[in-house]
Amino acid sequence: MTGNSQEDDTTGHDHTDNHSDEGDHNESQDEETHSHGHGGELDSPSAEAEVTMATTESGAHFEPHVVWIETGGRVTWINESGSHSTTAYHPDNEEPQLVPDEAAAWDSGVLSAQEATFDHTFETEGVYHYYCTPHETAGMIGSVIVGQPDLETQPALEEPPSEKAESVREKLTGLNDTIRGALDNDRSDSEQNETESHDEHDH
Repeated sequence: MTGNSQEDDTTGHDHTDNHSDEGDHNESQDEETHSHGHGGELDSPSAEAEVTMATTESGAHFEPHVVWIETGGRVTWINESGSHSTTAYHPDNEEPQLVPDEAAAWDSGVLSAQEATFDHTFETEGVYHYYCTPHETAGMIGSVIVGQPDLETQPALEEPPSEKAESVREKLTGLNDTIRGALDNDRSDSEQNETESHDEHDH
């Protein structure tokens, strides 16, 4: 298991690594709330992201479902309510591989304390799917995009594993559609900017 779990952390931000100070973390949280919330736009990768884990009247959720970070960026999960885990679809967790080749696994274990946190740093570019061990079949599944991955080489974007429940397969398919849309839009924007730049030079 990799990553740092802090069951007793009441701030959700008191990490002991050197990635950022608390001010940067709070700014990033604000950006994530606006850019990467449920139903929001995935515009571009950020240095770090926060995902809340909660049980509500509508069920158990990761919020946002998909985040996009830079290679070497960090995701912090915060338990708002209920008991949840963040666990990679990785052979080391006895799951099918839905992460990039050579990527490290992570598993927070079940976090029950309110405001308990777990973080993981993503060193390998690609698409990652993960789930909550108590609530996987209820659809509590999330995704992390790292860097600018090649869509055609991502195990996570292949047909969902046949051995998984239909509810899990449907959730994975929906996440894959969201991820492909975000990366396709980003590439279209980049190509448009390059075209405009060439046009300016021609004049």
